[in-house]
Amino acid sequence: MATTGKKEQSLLAEAFHARVTRTHGRHHFVTDAAGRTFEAHRRGKKSDVVVGDQVVCTAAQGDVAAIESIAPRRNLLYRSDEWRTKELASNLDLVAVVFAPRPAFNPWFVWKAVIAAKTEGIAVLLIRNKIDMPQDREVMDDFCTLMHKECGEHVVSLSASEQPEETRAILEENFAGKTVLLVGQSGMGKSTILNDLIPEANARTREYSQALNLGKQTTTTTTLYEACFAGQKSSIIDSPGFQEFGLAHVGALDVLRAMPDIARHVEGCRFYNCTHTNEPGCSVRKALEAGLISQARYAFYVEMIRLIAEQKSC
Repeated sequence: MATTGKKEQSLLAEAFHARVTRTHGRHHFVTDAAGRTFEAHRRGKKSDVVVGDQVVCTAAQGDVAAIESIAPRRNLLYRSDEWRTKELASNLDLVAVVFAPRPAFNPWFVWKAVIAAKTEGIAVLLIRNKIDMPQDREVMDDFCTLMHKECGEHVVSLSASEQPEETRAILEENFAGKTVLLVGQSGMGKSTILNDLIPEANARTREYSQALNLGKQTTTTTTLYEACFAGQKSSIIDSPGFQEFGLAHVGALDVLRAMPDIARHVEGCRFYNCTHTNEPGCSVRKALEAGLISQARYAFYVEMIRLIAEQKSC
């Protein structure tokens, strides 16, 4: 991402509007309406800037723009645990969750990402990558069927490394006119997908560790790339991969709302405040016993409710 020359930057004494397009810690870059990109730092010692933010900037010392204020956000996707919160990106239209059979497929990561997105009112696209791999094909098929038919999620299947043209066709259709955040565990192929869609991104890719069955993180900064898909202005935000999606910030109702396969069975519970975990007369548990709810999904739900109750008691 090229930066504007010092002479041009020095002329920007007046306030101007821009979009945050790259962050690394407290180091940022912003792009204005004319497409010019400037290095920028948040005024004072605040660390509240994320990629996707609309900001007001002024020139500061050393020809570096100063981020004076942040416009109200439409949404903010973040993950959290009991120790800290990690903000990922703001003002999103779509969260695209990338998963694959290798390295170790973790459905809970996908489910947590879906809950985080839906809690913020952001649409979700599930991207099954590496369909050329024969490993765990039946497991992956069953997972995709569950997510599409029972949970109502949009799922696409592709092989970013082996079928780049098909990958572009599928994702350009889904990404057109949207600001999209790519998320996924390290090694799932986010960087390869990004390179298929935006070759100039030239994102580094590496194979996963077969000894540990874990992905190797290649992205170290969060970066927004402008694109034109199907004739529409679009944006893709690439962020570092991670292994765990903490949900310390969500409540029990957030979890239930994001799990329609369970929520559709809540009518008829004996108690109005039923948690659907161990109460008598629970219609969700009856549906589970009747085979109408996935055992794996229910186990995930119960664990999320347990963690939420545990956090409240602390």
